[in-house]
Amino acid sequence: MSEDATTGLRPDRQGGSGPPADAIADWPTGRLLSTAARMVEHAWVAELERLGLTHAGLIVLHILTQGPRSQTDLARLARVENQTMSRTLERLERQRFVERMPDQADRRRHVVSLTHSGEEAWSKARTLEQDLMPDIGDAAAFRTALLEIISSSALERWNT
Repeated sequence: MSEDATTGLRPDRQGGSGPPADAIADWPTGRLLSTAARMVEHAWVAELERLGLTHAGLIVLHILTQGPRSQTDLARLARVENQTMSRTLERLERQRFVERMPDQADRRRHVVSLTHSGEEAWSKARTLEQDLMPDIGDAAAFRTALLEIISSSALERWNT
């Protein structure tokens, strides 16, 4: 059997990627982390597509659960450029998950808020982590380790 180009894993007979544990036991930690991240990402993307969302859209819905925000605030909080946020919001508007309305305090500015459909999509998507991730034992320690990896590897622009 040939290896999957993205994971370096050989497909098992059931169509999934399932290398024997001893085949990956000697991999460097970075490769294990990278492979795990890709596999989780593939599962997330498939489930998000089923809900009519993207990863970026999920982030926006999550932020908007705290209340309406301007596009600039959303971009800052999501750590993306304003132009990137604009494209994400356009897609969410087409899906009728968000709406942009003139700001009552400043008519030149628009605020973005969740629609009823957006709230329903968020409600369905918010459990993806527990639905897709295996039980790893000490979740708090795992999260702490991931945050340390991200912090030590963060791009300078994220620290603004």
